[in-house]
Amino acid sequence: MDNARPILAKTGWTRNNPYHATMTENRVISGPKSAHDIRHIVFELADSGITYKAGDALGVIPVNAPDLVELWLKRLGVTAETMIPGKDAPLGKLLSTGLEIVKPSKELLRGLEPLIKNAELSRVLRGGDQDAIDVYLWGKGALDLMNLAPDLALDPAQIIGWLKPLHHRAYSISSSPKAHPGEIHLTVAAVRWTYHDRPHRGVCSTYLADRVPIGESAGVFLISNRYFCVPDDDGAPMIMVGPGTGIAPFRAFLQERRERGATGTNWLFFGDQHRENDFLYEQEIMDMNASGLLNRLDLAFSRDQDEKVYVQHRMEENGKDLYGTLEEGGYFFVCGDATHMAQDVEIALHNIIKNHSGLDSDAAAEYVNHLKRERRYVRDVY
Repeated sequence: MDNARPILAKTGWTRNNPYHATMTENRVISGPKSAHDIRHIVFELADSGITYKAGDALGVIPVNAPDLVELWLKRLGVTAETMIPGKDAPLGKLLSTGLEIVKPSKELLRGLEPLIKNAELSRVLRGGDQDAIDVYLWGKGALDLMNLAPDLALDPAQIIGWLKPLHHRAYSISSSPKAHPGEIHLTVAAVRWTYHDRPHRGVCSTYLADRVPIGESAGVFLISNRYFCVPDDDGAPMIMVGPGTGIAPFRAFLQERRERGATGTNWLFFGDQHRENDFLYEQEIMDMNASGLLNRLDLAFSRDQDEKVYVQHRMEENGKDLYGTLEEGGYFFVCGDATHMAQDVEIALHNIIKNHSGLDSDAAAEYVNHLKRERRYVRDVY
């Protein structure tokens, strides 16, 4: 998350002492021909005492995939019961719940490089260019790197010493507690890919999608987003930019405003690849639009025409009205991918302000910074 400045909520439940919340719903909300597997997941809060607001996030404690743990044990040539000096749990448990075994740590990369003696790995790491390292590592997991020298005997204790602890993952909550008391909803993209004919999976997303049956529980705790929230002023306009699973908190924002009877205008920019398969919560969003709760809805489905169209293009097409809404005291929220989308959206926002205000580039940049200082431009990006 970005300048929303998340903090751990004071509920008594933490990453080290999570609440075991029961999953009550897990349904696919992407279409059958979508390139993505998007799940709507619901957890019951029951007697947890957890309270949240629209805009908060839920920390989830993942468990590594059992088949991947087995492959690690096989590669290290040991059993699940093997004890590592200085560790208080057998290796199988460490690999399941204690250690990050998908994304290679910097320590693992540095440690493996002289052992593996792979020319390309050595060239990239010794070059020190992080972008080149990222390109080389794209799609590769830690096990793939160890398998660059499949016959090389590895010291389990040494390898384990290079791994990072298994961390929680944070998901934007996609429900308002006023609309869904006693529940927390998540919108989760189950990440899957194949490298060298071996299926790879996102650690937490596929844990939730595939390995927590309805009626079973997962460890969770609340992460408060202090500034990423519905304005206190129910008459203030809201502009929300949330392509893909970035729609999650804005579903919550709209539910919250409906329950509060807020009168401020609500404007949503949403996009993905194809409308037919990737319009998440389509019926719900269209119903909100038809009822007048969602006053404006601008859609950008990038692959439905020859020229790719993204949310930032829709923003610029409606730049005059967008700037006018900001001038009326509007709030501007962005949720989603930090690497590309959020940067492109900020560039578009600068251009809109410059083109429709008469300000020069420096003054437009200061206008944006002023919005940030006033907490009227807030991002929840990852």
